[in-house]
Amino acid sequence: MGNWEIGKLKGLVSFDLMANPYICSNSKISQFQNSKMSLYAKRGVSAQKEEVHAAIQKLDQGLYPNAFCKIYADFLCDDNDWVNIMHADGAGTKSILAYLYWKETGDVSVWKGIAQDAVAMNLDDLLCVGVTDNLLFSSTIDRNKLLITGEILQAVINGTQEFFDTLKTFGVHIHYLGGETADVGDVVRTIAVNGTMTARWPKSKLVTNDKIAPGNVIVGFGSSGKASYETEYNSGLGSNGLTSARHDVLSKYYAEKYPETFEPKLNDEVVYLGTNKMSDELTIGNEKINVGKLLLSPTRTYAPLLKVLLDNYFEDINGLIHCSGGGQTKCMKYLPQPLSIIKDNLFDIPPIFQLIRKNSGADFREMYQVFNMGHRLEVFTNESAAQKMIEAANSFNIEAKVIGRVEPATQSSLLLKGSFGELKYEY
Repeated sequence: MGNWEIGKLKGLVSFDLMANPYICSNSKISQFQNSKMSLYAKRGVSAQKEEVHAAIQKLDQGLYPNAFCKIYADFLCDDNDWVNIMHADGAGTKSILAYLYWKETGDVSVWKGIAQDAVAMNLDDLLCVGVTDNLLFSSTIDRNKLLITGEILQAVINGTQEFFDTLKTFGVHIHYLGGETADVGDVVRTIAVNGTMTARWPKSKLVTNDKIAPGNVIVGFGSSGKASYETEYNSGLGSNGLTSARHDVLSKYYAEKYPETFEPKLNDEVVYLGTNKMSDELTIGNEKINVGKLLLSPTRTYAPLLKVLLDNYFEDINGLIHCSGGGQTKCMKYLPQPLSIIKDNLFDIPPIFQLIRKNSGADFREMYQVFNMGHRLEVFTNESAAQKMIEAANSFNIEAKVIGRVEPATQSSLLLKGSFGELKYEY
């Protein structure tokens, strides 16, 4: 699922409640990668996108290299006090889950969630540099017309606008400027839903992560539950690691019935290895929710909350991290100096991640590196402001708490502590 080679990872110490502490040498890491990690690679995906990062390493890193998104000079209006930001992302392979659910149930409304995924994965990255308003969005939808109907296109496009209408009520204005819808069945097996979001923003209101420093506390904001602006329970999965989630949780039934949902050159040993069908139900609280709905929970946006936090506590926000690709290790890519990041008060693991781990057999190190595992937003701040931010989150029915802290170091490291024991990454 994940890949231990994060940034400049040199070594690690892993503690598991089911095993004695051990130190992994480079040879052990290689052995692990060649066996367990190869499952992820054999599916043609990469948790850390090493080849992508290698391809773009010579590109301009922007004005603020530690910022969560690349930030550039104001090329549009040539104002030194403003910047331009553009971001591209999408729902990824989650659209295949929507396709399976639609084929099995006939429920076309599930595609509205895919529209939200494509927007939220862009929006919440931009929120992490401080942008909360007057954004532009253009969608790109590539489909196989023989499989994806016009009704689905309509659901995605209208779902995008409905999501924007909801955000508008919270003071977050996103202007939908159309996009491209292409019939490219020779390229796309089912459908790919992506988008590009851009903004022009004042330098004085940017969060660049340059203020992250020893003494900061880290406030985590829950990814699961039902926020006040959500219509149903959110599993917290988001739109990362869905290739693994799909193949590890769902049964071989889907490979046999829907061969269009995976690359035909993949070995059978890595395709739909799980024990579940989408109709299987889990009891969460007092509610029964099927596995399909849990896997397809629309990516939670923190826009309504961050609008409040950035409007009221901007000076107290030293850093913002969207725990997307890379899970709980994501923050290590944006530190302004060598620091020790300690997360020792993590959230309870939501049921969806427990289900994925049960089916896949993945260890906690993999899970915390691929998935958010309970919180998908982090704010680096001071202790006095932390409680105010937690109260603001609670007003939206979003669970929040101080999950960790920042300590001085000569070499950056990340320590995760929980019921699973301890995991340490050194950079």
